[in-house]
Amino acid sequence: MTIIRSLLLFALAALAEIGGAWLVWQGVREQRGLLWIGAGVVALGLYGFVATLQPDANFGRILAAYGGVFVAGSLAWGMVVDGFRPDRWDVIGAVVCLLGVLVIMYAPRG
Repeated sequence: MTIIRSLLLFALAALAEIGGAWLVWQGVREQRGLLWIGAGVVALGLYGFVATLQPDANFGRILAAYGGVFVAGSLAWGMVVDGFRPDRWDVIGAVVCLLGVLVIMYAPRG
């Protein structure tokens, strides 16, 4: 149950951070305005909060592992929201990152 909870928290954190960054991007780069930027800032703050809910108490481990989730999640976001088509190297890189997440977070420790 702890691993499932942790994975769900990583997914929620990715949604908040990637979505927040995308909203800021839209507000600035696509000139959608301050409301989009403000919503993005709120979402980014929510990401910071969600990360604290991870069962593991080690900040460095959580953020290092989340980096891999962010890489894969960003590519997925681009596909779903912006019509981005990753190439095989994007996919291979994302898989490597996700394997790193599994090792960092869930490898047996003595």
